[in-house]
Amino acid sequence: MSGQKYALVVDDNEVNRLLAERLLAKLGWRVDTADDGLAALTWLRGHCADLVLLDISMPGMSGDEVCRTARAENLCAGSKLVAYTAHAMPEERAQFLAAGFDGILTKPISKSNVVDMLASLGLDQ
Repeated sequence: MSGQKYALVVDDNEVNRLLAERLLAKLGWRVDTADDGLAALTWLRGHCADLVLLDISMPGMSGDEVCRTARAENLCAGSKLVAYTAHAMPEERAQFLAAGFDGILTKPISKSNVVDMLASLGLDQ
């Protein structure tokens, strides 16, 4: 086994998906992507990832709805679910954590934000 970590990046914005995918790939992660909440749940019902970045504001099913559903269905029980969002007010952060997220990654992201987030979740190399 290679020990390579696996991530799913979920965002309806292609640029945001691509940026997160590239940053994680440069850090040695294998990355899949989804462009909405329903696609993310479909993926999670058939695969597991060490990390799932979920955009909060997506049309249809929001990231927090995906998180709650994934937790309720016990999808990928060991996965770290991270709110991937521009919303970072203290009350919003508390709501995300209450929804079942393990962490929050605030947009716009950079390599250092991603590295810090991975370290905070115990997912650094």
